[in-house]
Amino acid sequence: MKISRIICIICFIVMIHPISINATSNEENWDKLDQISDQALQMVKQERYQDAKQLLTHFSNEFLRMNQRDRSFSMDELRIITLTHESALEAVTSNSLGLEERVNRVTQFRLVVDAMRSEYQPMWTELEDSIMTTFDQMKETIEEGDQETFNHLLTIFLSKYNIIHPSITVDITPQDVQKIDSHIAFLDSYRNEDLKTATRIQQLEQMELDLKNMFERMTEDDADPSLIWVMISTGGAIILTLIYVGWRKYKGDKQKRQKQRDYEER
Repeated sequence: MKISRIICIICFIVMIHPISINATSNEENWDKLDQISDQALQMVKQERYQDAKQLLTHFSNEFLRMNQRDRSFSMDELRIITLTHESALEAVTSNSLGLEERVNRVTQFRLVVDAMRSEYQPMWTELEDSIMTTFDQMKETIEEGDQETFNHLLTIFLSKYNIIHPSITVDITPQDVQKIDSHIAFLDSYRNEDLKTATRIQQLEQMELDLKNMFERMTEDDADPSLIWVMISTGGAIILTLIYVGWRKYKGDKQKRQKQRDYEER
């Protein structure tokens, strides 16, 4: 009986061991890439551009090595991270960009790396308050008829939204991204046009709903991945135990019936 139980336990461990190793290895790789991108951002904030360039080059080498080994990225993900990495690299090597633009570009890249790594509540959602505050100010100026201030605030809003835009394309559906992008395109294209106040307000109100829905979906308390893994492991153990108990009962009943037949034959 003890040997059979040990065999069941060993089978269960062998079953989950490769999955556990693969998950741990992948997490460690992302931890490393996450740290490199964060260090690069800190270097840019300190205006240590050469150090930031070395870190971004190091990131590229590590990411390529990881992708060649795992092949776990879609073409869209590869495109997004490649474009933002190139933009960040340009930011630390170009002499024509100011500090704010450099920081914005490397922040954009940093947020993409986090979005690709995070299972829930990515870092870009932390900019919700800043983005929505500017948006509320835009609505107020339109209601007051202050077109000049609205245009100024719209430019600030677009700059903030541009920082998170690559990240949201990683985390939300293309249809939802398109909804918000179409609102922005409308406001930007007609910023100097003589539109009715009611038309602008209607556009802003719908855009506000879509923005809030986007942030709410990403900040909902999802189940902790580690808890899910514990539940799966526990469930697997219970199933194996039930199978073992059923098999022992079947074997015991079979032996009991055999003994009864042997007794009757005597």
